[in-house]
Amino acid sequence: QVQLVESGGGLVQAGDSLRLSCAFSGRTFSNYAMGWFRQAPGKEREFVASISLRGRTTFYADSVKGRFTISRDNAKNTMYLEMNRLKPEDTAVYYCAARAGAVVNPTRYDSWGQGTQVTVSS
Repeated sequence: QVQLVESGGGLVQAGDSLRLSCAFSGRTFSNYAMGWFRQAPGKEREFVASISLRGRTTFYADSVKGRFTISRDNAKNTMYLEMNRLKPEDTAVYYCAARAGAVVNPTRYDSWGQGTQVTVSS
């Protein structure tokens, strides 16, 4: 079974940068489309970004487009989210998710990590 472990969260100031990592294990990483989601207190979980099997296709939520970059290293079984020019409204628990198969920007994911907290102070 797939296991996902996020890391890299923390407390930063507005305008700072942060890089999240998602370590994948249990199956063949390159067979999975991957995504990042986030959930702020009192809000529903929302899509942040997704990436195709080999990283050639990416999608972003409008709220992070131009500031966040999703990437993956299939040799390291790891996905990343580079977050720049962070804003207080980016504060949330960030989750990585995996979906088996060559699905571009999946609407459903099979596996989820436990999440990592990102807090951006103003």
